[in-house]
Amino acid sequence: MTTAVVGAGPTGLFTAIALARRGHDVTVVDRDPGPVEGRPWRRRGVMQFAHAHTFRGPVVDALQAEIPGAVEVLVEAGATVATADDGTAIALRCRRELFERALRVMASRQRGLTMVTGHVDRVVLDAHRAVGVLVDGARMPADLVIDASGRAGRMSRGLGRTGEDAQCGAAYVTRQYRLDDVAAGGPVNGPIGLSLSLSGYFAVAFVHDNGTFSVTITHDGTDPRLRQLRHAPVYEAAVRAIPLLAEWIDRAQPITPVLPGGRLHNSYRPQVDDDGRPMVPGLLAVGDSACTTTPLAGRGVTLAFRQAQALVGMLDRRPEDPVAVAVQFDGWCRDHIRPWFLDHVHCDGDRLRRWAGGDIDVRRRLPSDLVVAAAAADASLRAEVAAYERMQALPSSLDRLQERARAVYASGWRPPIAAGPTRAELGELCAQCATGQPVPL
Repeated sequence: MTTAVVGAGPTGLFTAIALARRGHDVTVVDRDPGPVEGRPWRRRGVMQFAHAHTFRGPVVDALQAEIPGAVEVLVEAGATVATADDGTAIALRCRRELFERALRVMASRQRGLTMVTGHVDRVVLDAHRAVGVLVDGARMPADLVIDASGRAGRMSRGLGRTGEDAQCGAAYVTRQYRLDDVAAGGPVNGPIGLSLSLSGYFAVAFVHDNGTFSVTITHDGTDPRLRQLRHAPVYEAAVRAIPLLAEWIDRAQPITPVLPGGRLHNSYRPQVDDDGRPMVPGLLAVGDSACTTTPLAGRGVTLAFRQAQALVGMLDRRPEDPVAVAVQFDGWCRDHIRPWFLDHVHCDGDRLRRWAGGDIDVRRRLPSDLVVAAAAADASLRAEVAAYERMQALPSSLDRLQERARAVYASGWRPPIAAGPTRAELGELCAQCATGQPVPL
């Protein structure tokens, strides 16, 4: 079976390599020609390429299962794998650029996989069935087309693929730095680095590779003064106003501009229509083309790789019946992917309410992030939320902990707020800095 994979991001390359290793003839199409050795990579069409990324433990597991040697290539290039006490991988720490470079290396070594540089104009249809793609005006036939073009991809829009959508209610700014001394990083409180909850916003220092890290500030986007954070002097002043983050940038130099992000959505797109038939026979979507969740939780690559593994297994068992595979894959996604979409819709909605000044409401079902946070006050919850945190269990695994978590909050306990300005104070700091007024630190 010949397969055209549209998109050479993490999802597309992972899916393509896994298929090719099983004997499929795979062509990957992307308008970006790939990196040049020794030069910075300005990835075309990927707004978030230089933004902070989290690669959770299951990403390591998936790479080891489907692309032997990939983790070793990543580690040799400078990535590190954080592990739990039992040796389980809980995070892969590196920049997305390094991650994609490693996958490109593995793809170049894979027999049966061809990389094509070009723009996919559209899916080629014959009697409403996908039979290939049109690349820069030239037809590329395929028995199966896989849309891995990502959240910004437009390839399958207009082909009847509708679904569910909810705004994340988050805007952010991020910047990459390199430590002056690779061995002397700043304070951390978790495997990915330093995560801080402040009054009305979040701030995180993400540990990457080779002495690099990112600092990201995320808010709800409702205060226009915070738009000034995209300007480097304002951003630097804001980061320095948060003591624990100041410790990070005081020992480092920036290596990217300040990069803004916004217009984020939780979305879910089924593979079949309301009657249970494939939207377009011969066309399947994986990764962000099928489901996006708030980047605040860093689950995107894990969910994408799980979809890819499930799909590859189904195609391996029924290579000549893509219609049956589409129906089966849709059912699998409904059971294993959509729950994460719904989980984040709930979490984001409640987070926005709290960021606007609302208190934790113990009369309602608690969102998952608050159930997990309650484990800081009730040690008996820690082991029971671990599987959810590692994405080894679905969000429903927390349902039985609702009452115990509510009891924690009913007692008056609240998650600690890190030292730093409130959102209103951050807005004032931004306004002062933007107009050239001195900012007290």
